[in-house]
Amino acid sequence: MTQRTTHSPTQRPTTELTGSELRTRVAAELQRTRRRSTTLTSAVDDDDLVRQHSPLMSPLVWDLAHVGSQEEQWLVRDVGDRPALRPDIDDLYDAFQHARSDRPTLPLLGPREARGYVSTVRDKVLDLLDHVSLEGRPLVEQAFAFGMIIQHEQQHAETMLATHQLRRGEPVLDAEPTPHAPDADSLPEEVLVPAGTFTMGTSTEPWALDNERPAHDVHVDAFALDTTPVTNGEFRRFIADGGYDQPRWWSRQGWEYRQRAGLRAPLFWESDGVTWLRRRFGHVEPVPAEEPVVHVSFHEAQAYANWAGKRLPTEREWEKAARFDPRTGRCLRYPWGDHEPRPEDANLGQRHLRPAPAGAYPAGAAPCGARQLIGDVWEWTASDFAPHPGFEAFPYREYSEVFFGPDHKVLRGGSFGTDAAACRGTFRNWDFPVRRQIFAGFRCARTPAPEETR
Repeated sequence: MTQRTTHSPTQRPTTELTGSELRTRVAAELQRTRRRSTTLTSAVDDDDLVRQHSPLMSPLVWDLAHVGSQEEQWLVRDVGDRPALRPDIDDLYDAFQHARSDRPTLPLLGPREARGYVSTVRDKVLDLLDHVSLEGRPLVEQAFAFGMIIQHEQQHAETMLATHQLRRGEPVLDAEPTPHAPDADSLPEEVLVPAGTFTMGTSTEPWALDNERPAHDVHVDAFALDTTPVTNGEFRRFIADGGYDQPRWWSRQGWEYRQRAGLRAPLFWESDGVTWLRRRFGHVEPVPAEEPVVHVSFHEAQAYANWAGKRLPTEREWEKAARFDPRTGRCLRYPWGDHEPRPEDANLGQRHLRPAPAGAYPAGAAPCGARQLIGDVWEWTASDFAPHPGFEAFPYREYSEVFFGPDHKVLRGGSFGTDAAACRGTFRNWDFPVRRQIFAGFRCARTPAPEETR
């Protein structure tokens, strides 16, 4: 029996809530987040839970116990100053102690024990939430630590969803159809974002993570940006034109990776000689031309952009396009405004289990006219993952600081598998440029000729 997914209701920003309303919101978000984790882990039997479906991913049962361990350490022990429940498993579920490929060999909690553990931790946390002060120190101000844990579990839910995509077997997840894009044919290919300064990052978003802070002014030259992400149909033309066989489109590192990995098409694509097919959560289906391409690496995205006579946008360009409103001169929380995502704004929370057609969600368009900057597919940018000026690690170095540098490329915007709690206009994701199992696509940019900006 397939499991249907759920999504977040529309909510007011946490900064607008009273103390009691904030506690109610946190409790609801904790419970909603756990329902998603439960859906993803109860959709398969115990054998599937403990199996490693790819050396790139942990067994699902590891992710489940890991979110409980982090919740215990940060909320029960640190925020609540209460006795440890399972200090003996701290090292087992420390993501820095053990590579994903090695985790199946560890003495992990079994499915029943893991479920019991995370349930016990959650009971302690909900009791704690009724009594702990939500002011007086940065870790608890505006319920930051609770928001951090909610986002952490939702990030692992997206990781578990990626594991489901790698899993072989009958479909076990279900979701409603995506909306149409009725005006897609009339949309311009590009939008122009004028030169100027905007405020990047945030110093006011209550649950923003350390790498999103602080807010700082940045000048960005004029640029043109694709109105929508690159589609499967467009990417097929790159393949048909021999894009995977011509090193001139690839960087040196990208070409070496393409040869080493034998890349011929996006991950999960196969050709029967006539039609391109893809595997999606257990379904094998023709590749839909109108959907944004997904499961491509940074190197593939960059090669396509070169072939198209364009480039990938920088992270600064992406965020300006997504947040800056030239009519008011201010930056928005989301492309559509300051209210949190509604179903008509963006494809988030595994509500559809696939990207929506390019041009969908007109209500979620940015002031510049670009669509689907939030949701559908994570978008590769040209930028290395680096700190904002004035960055301070909080509450621990291992969340962001240890990943800064040229080894990781920035992705922005979230995917259909990203929850609204873990996605906003300032949210930053990062990964190795060879990653393909993540729900990543891209859109292109270019530097316009001077006469285009007059």
